[in-house]
Amino acid sequence: MTQTLELLKDLIRRESVTPNDAGCQDLIASRLTPLGFHDERLDFNDTQNIYLKRGTHKPLFIFLGHTDVVPTGKLESWDSPPFEPTIRNGQLYGRGAADMKGGIACFMTAVQRFIAKHPNHQGSIAVLLTSDEEGIATNGVVKVVEVLEQRGEKIDWCLVGEPSSDKKIGDVIRVGRRGSLNGKLTVLGVQGHVAYPELADNPIHHLAPALKELTEEVWDKGNQFFPPTSLQVSNINGGTGAENIIPATVEVMFNLRFCTELDEAKIKQRTHAIFDKHGLNYKIDWRLSGNPFLTASGALIEAAHSAIKTVTGFETLDDTGGGTSDGRFIAPTGAEVIELGALNASIHKINEHIDVADLEILSDIYEQMLVELLV
Repeated sequence: MTQTLELLKDLIRRESVTPNDAGCQDLIASRLTPLGFHDERLDFNDTQNIYLKRGTHKPLFIFLGHTDVVPTGKLESWDSPPFEPTIRNGQLYGRGAADMKGGIACFMTAVQRFIAKHPNHQGSIAVLLTSDEEGIATNGVVKVVEVLEQRGEKIDWCLVGEPSSDKKIGDVIRVGRRGSLNGKLTVLGVQGHVAYPELADNPIHHLAPALKELTEEVWDKGNQFFPPTSLQVSNINGGTGAENIIPATVEVMFNLRFCTELDEAKIKQRTHAIFDKHGLNYKIDWRLSGNPFLTASGALIEAAHSAIKTVTGFETLDDTGGGTSDGRFIAPTGAEVIELGALNASIHKINEHIDVADLEILSDIYEQMLVELLV
């Protein structure tokens, strides 16, 4: 059993369902502090954050990740207990194996080997981990970045270990992500008896044509880096459950994944214009999960391409697909940010897993990236 596999199994055993860390960060600290990393805890409310840094000089390279995992779902649906790492047919099963304790384990062994070979490397290396990525992410990396910014500590390169790969390790890297804006719409009406509609005001009837127009809106055409902005309705709730009552309100929850052609203000303006056009009596509560970000070029992407080619022999693809990541909090500081990690086919699913052989490939890629940038 390799050191990477051994560490990953130890991490999976810790039931770190968001926002709990369950001792994962203490384990990582115990491996890195003997190598000269300074251990700084930046906890906020129920979220644990650890910032481990070796060196004080520029450039600063950060491995970014999260120790929290999503809930397991029904335990009886798993072929083996989700927090008991189990190997079957070359695959390691367990919650967080791919998202993203596998990436963290690969960070660690890559750093350990790199420092053993290059103890006097250039610049600084840091590992930043949070227990609040799979949740609403209000007390994790976003708060740590505020601390770093206040003291003028700038990140040059950030590698997020999220599962970016598609068919094989390193075939895809994320060089950006779309923004995510959530809206909760409440349309107000007047409750009454369905037999006397003239004495009531049905908000569902008012909503229907406005919602149709909203979902048919062409927000933009995308650009060379991003697909067009999309809107999806996720929830509609209205009524009392009775067949003979016109409801007083109806609620709709929707999400926009938007590209760099738009911003939060423009989306809000166009959305309100649609609802105002239809004369709705409404209110909207907005929540921005993150703005879009893009690392179009630079030393970090070049290092990733070179390292993947050196280790695997093939060229990688730059992509901006998928959901959001904590990279959205790092990019606005001016850092180059990419995501490179395990295969994403099983993440958040029952029987989440990672190919054992992929662990050493990914660890080697991470180590080679450090060589490319800091030697």
